Amino acid sequence: MVRTYQQSGVDLDKAQALIQAIAPLASQTYNESVLQGVGGFFGACALPSGYKEPVLISCTDGIGTKLKLAKEAHQLYNLGLDLVAMNVNDLICAFAKPLFFLDYFATSKLEPAQTLALIEGMAFGCKESGCALIGGESAQMPGVYKAGEFDLAGFCVGLAEKSDLAKKDKIKAGDILVGFKSSGLHSNGFSLVREILKSKPKNAPSLATLLTPTRLYTPLLALKDKIHSLAHITGGGLKGNLLRILPAHLSAQIELKALPRMPVFNWLLEHIDFSECLRVFNMGVGMVALAPLESLGALMRAGGFYLGALHTGGQSGAQEITFVE
Repeated sequence: MVRTYQQSGVDLDKAQALIQAIAPLASQTYNESVLQGVGGFFGACALPSGYKEPVLISCTDGIGTKLKLAKEAHQLYNLGLDLVAMNVNDLICAFAKPLFFLDYFATSKLEPAQTLALIEGMAFGCKESGCALIGGESAQMPGVYKAGEFDLAGFCVGLAEKSDLAKKDKIKAGDILVGFKSSGLHSNGFSLVREILKSKPKNAPSLATLLTPTRLYTPLLALKDKIHSLAHITGGGLKGNLLRILPAHLSAQIELKALPRMPVFNWLLEHIDFSECLRVFNMGVGMVALAPLESLGALMRAGGFYLGALHTGGQSGAQEITFVE
């Protein structure tokens, strides 16, 4: 007869020990704004001074089925970094400075070493992006998740100037698209990648290459005065994500020759049509800035490259994105 919570599959002692192990990792990310971090019922962070009209920006994201490959390759540390990067990169599209981050980790049964590896990666990502890891939740849910399975979600809050949210209104024909290189696949399209791997192709990249962590683009915040808008290139590719920030009366023309030639994408093109790759993957471009032409030099010095330009609407006079050789 089941008489204890532990016998039903939930180990409260492990959960408490995990909190105690996480606390010192999280504390490495704290700054003067953190009022309460990991260990209580909530995290608390004071708003930094120096903003004229501060606006709170929030986002949430996960890492999809990339975690299946990472678990097989025992590279969970990088998953924690991925989780932070996917959220922070969305956040900075509002020119917001990341303030704090929280995670949600759900599994069938807590494995402390597994969980700590993930948290260590999150802590590193938070330190790199200047935000504090101030809380989270580790949920044991036997019966919901199969033995050994888990999922992750992240939540990030940042602070922006209200005037920066209106910068998108300055986008006009003649502005340029400046790309910033990705580190690889980032955290999108792995359901398709895994399907390809099932056929055991002889020329497949190493798991280490496929699992290269998502690049953090927080240095672009220092260049916000040079940029009208930013698009984080995730699922949906260049077209799908640029449509999210492009004004309805403008069209964008992207030069295919400008796309970085990265081996992992060359490999994908051996198995998938180019049009499908453009729809699913970042194709070497992790972030795109829409900016006035005069900003090109500054953005190139920061690692950007010319990707294309904006024009008045397409044949119908409406929003359109085209790719040219």
